[in-house]
Amino acid sequence: MTKEDEISRVHGNGSHVVILGAGASIASTIKDPEKNGKVLPGMNNIIQILEMDDIVAALPKELTDLSADFEKFYSKLVLRPEFVREQKLIERKIYKYFSELELPEKPTIYDYLILSLRPKDVIATFNWDPFLYQAYVRCGKFTQTPGILFLHGTVALGYDKIDKRTGPAGYYSKATMGRFEPTELLYPVEQKDYNSDEFISGQWEMIAEEMRIAQRVTIFGYRAPESDVEAISLLQKGWGTPEQRAMEQFELIDVRAEDEVKKSWNGFIHSHHYSYSTDFFDCSIARHPRRSVESYRHWSSPFTPDDVFQDGNLVPNNFETFEQMWEWYKPLVAAEEKFVKKVMAEKNK
Repeated sequence: MTKEDEISRVHGNGSHVVILGAGASIASTIKDPEKNGKVLPGMNNIIQILEMDDIVAALPKELTDLSADFEKFYSKLVLRPEFVREQKLIERKIYKYFSELELPEKPTIYDYLILSLRPKDVIATFNWDPFLYQAYVRCGKFTQTPGILFLHGTVALGYDKIDKRTGPAGYYSKATMGRFEPTELLYPVEQKDYNSDEFISGQWEMIAEEMRIAQRVTIFGYRAPESDVEAISLLQKGWGTPEQRAMEQFELIDVRAEDEVKKSWNGFIHSHHYSYSTDFFDCSIARHPRRSVESYRHWSSPFTPDDVFQDGNLVPNNFETFEQMWEWYKPLVAAEEKFVKKVMAEKNK
């Protein structure tokens, strides 16, 4: 199957679900750093980067000894009600720091990701940062974008409980004039309550349904930590057992060793139906932009043996402007629009 074949072959069946962890946000700011020079923290250095050492130093030794691993540290901190003031101070510092993060003004991996998927696809993130939403907004100027979900909340969005809608945090709903109140952030504790917040509960209901119908799933930079055992369980309920998903494809993008990454997701993978890469531009989304599901179906179908060999349509990774980027994606979108017109014409016969 040539590059031209891949661009022109469009169908509306099957969706691609992408789940993001901290590694995805870090990868998105490696080539071009955060706009204001801020460092995106990980769970192993968030205390130092956000300059919270003085808060931690005043706590008992059994807590400070855990501070190199924020997930373990915070999980133990919330069990000590006598330190609720320190807990709230840490949470405020985190929210403020993440709220001020901005993507660089050049195309990033998040922009490639969004433009390489279609409205039928979904991106769900565990990250608090605003990067996914910022890329979603600026890519939406060019074409329809995939759905986005925030499984642990986000600093980017607010929620209006009156009409159950989301919008930029702090803005006001046109429909109700109600304020989009900042969403809660889910912090790393061993027993998270995904039903305690209306916004987050709704996000999990949607990802469970999207996992159920997905044809392809990509896990990008999410290491499934111990504090997210409940999250993995909820995702698996939506996905089902490996035996139930014998025909779907699971994909892993991670800088860790393949065996280590695969071990975290063995409960989702049927036999050899998975792929692994350390670089976004080696994954199915970049090799078959906007056609990742079609590509897999062509490759795996026993009725189309000639299609086993695919040239692919690898997206260039060196766009300097969004206009250059959009020009490259235009033929793919045009083929999709042509497909939709054909389907509508057949329905109207």
